[in-house]
Amino acid sequence: MEDIEIARNTKLQRIEEIAHKLNIKDEDLECYGKYKAKISNSVLEELQTKKNGKLVLVTAINPTPLGEGKTTVSIAIADGLSKIGEKPILALREPSLGPVFGIKGGATGGGKVQVAPMEDINLHFTGDIHAMTSANNLLASMIDNHIYFGNELDFKRVTWKRCVDLNDRQLRVVDTGLSGEKNIVPRKDGFDITVASEIMAILCLSENIDDLKTKLGNIVIGYNSKEEPIYAKDLKAEGAMTVLLKDAIKPNIVQTLEHTPAILHGGPFANIAHGCNSIIATKMAMKLADYVITEAGFGADLGAEKFLNVKCRKAGIKPDAVVIVATIKALKYHGGIEKDKIQEENLEGLKNGMSNLYQHIRNIKEKFGLNVIVAINRYNTDTVNEIEFIQKELENKNIEVSLVEGWAKGGEGAIDIAQKLTKLVNKEENFKFIYEDNDNIRTKIEKVAKEIYGATGVQLSEEAEKEIKKIEKLGYKNLPVCIAKTQYSFSDDAKNLECKEPFKITIREVNLKAGAGFVVAIAGKIMTMPGLPRVPAAENIDIDENGNVEGIF
Repeated sequence: MEDIEIARNTKLQRIEEIAHKLNIKDEDLECYGKYKAKISNSVLEELQTKKNGKLVLVTAINPTPLGEGKTTVSIAIADGLSKIGEKPILALREPSLGPVFGIKGGATGGGKVQVAPMEDINLHFTGDIHAMTSANNLLASMIDNHIYFGNELDFKRVTWKRCVDLNDRQLRVVDTGLSGEKNIVPRKDGFDITVASEIMAILCLSENIDDLKTKLGNIVIGYNSKEEPIYAKDLKAEGAMTVLLKDAIKPNIVQTLEHTPAILHGGPFANIAHGCNSIIATKMAMKLADYVITEAGFGADLGAEKFLNVKCRKAGIKPDAVVIVATIKALKYHGGIEKDKIQEENLEGLKNGMSNLYQHIRNIKEKFGLNVIVAINRYNTDTVNEIEFIQKELENKNIEVSLVEGWAKGGEGAIDIAQKLTKLVNKEENFKFIYEDNDNIRTKIEKVAKEIYGATGVQLSEEAEKEIKKIEKLGYKNLPVCIAKTQYSFSDDAKNLECKEPFKITIREVNLKAGAGFVVAIAGKIMTMPGLPRVPAAENIDIDENGNVEGIF
């Protein structure tokens, strides 16, 4: 049975019932139909003195193109905790339309562990990402309108891009202002995907609506003829942008198929953005439940690194345990087995691929000082020999491991990892960041590249070096770094899966995100506007004669 059929055949509880499990009152809910709602941010304010629940971060090894099921495992763990009588909550990201219609399909879990209503969540949900797209493009239109009416702020260079929440490589570089009207100024422009926009990052890193407005005003949108920055607040744009985001800043509550509460809010990608849900949602979840299961995108070299170095630094939080999701197919993929053969049993390829997992474990345990458990996310193509091989390998190294069968069995398939986590979250940790606030920007990039990726060093383009000098001269040296890099490899080369030879990380571009409060370093050939694959998922998505959506998985 397809995921969409499993979800459709499950009877959901009304969202008020789900909220009541967390002691959220009806007056603090804004319902979007029967099964989804927004939670008033006043709930977090009222719970400030309440003790925080335990925070569990779910991350992964470097993935295959179809992903390794971090969301599926996260949901399974939450449902597993419910099965053993604990009070859990999920704090996840919202799906982007880009991958839904692109290569990966939906992002609401799979099999018997899903968040629901899955079709709504995967499509327009409560309109948060549309609101961010509108706020982003309002600012872009105000910039060009200002230039059209005389350019009082003396724009010499515009750095603010438009965005859309779809994969569309044709929009990476565009010419605008070609109508030939008097006073209109043609220029080169481009689009980012909305989930990589600074608006998304700002919303996810804001503590409240006042903080949101301040951060929006601090967006650098261009430079004048003296190479001084021009800010969104110079255009008086932050008020209107905040109005467009006034509902988007409120977290969304839904449920799993087993009726475990789930907060979904914010959705930045981790390869080209910072990869974590909102600070507001995570902090609210930590006040509402005893266990919070959250996830960070792609492998631990991307999402987890940014969760720990960027989000935790800004929010003043840390995880009490980290789950590293591994799949047998991904281990073989990173062990030199071709993509079309990774479903065949191959213990040699599996053994070779374990080095990828071990590096992620070392990074989390030794570099960040956190407690780790490996979750083997079981697929129906995995053999008993392969599963036993991984379990023995990890047990011989005293690494905690659990076989998770949530996809096939629901919460029942995650009872083992749930029980192990209740002990792991109480073990002593020695959490530390990879770099210090007062390190310069190049040093921060180098520390991540060497300590986390295993690179021998960093190669900066001439343009990147120039931008770093400018950013530091403007007084932004202390900001954390967000490195945009391929998700398939520790290196910046998507085809270098095994990373057997020494490598450097090439940084071709560095951008200041003063509103979000970090610096983006773009590595290798990574693009902030993805393209569709040869056969996009959109080709298989349709609606039947009864109005039911088909093909989202």
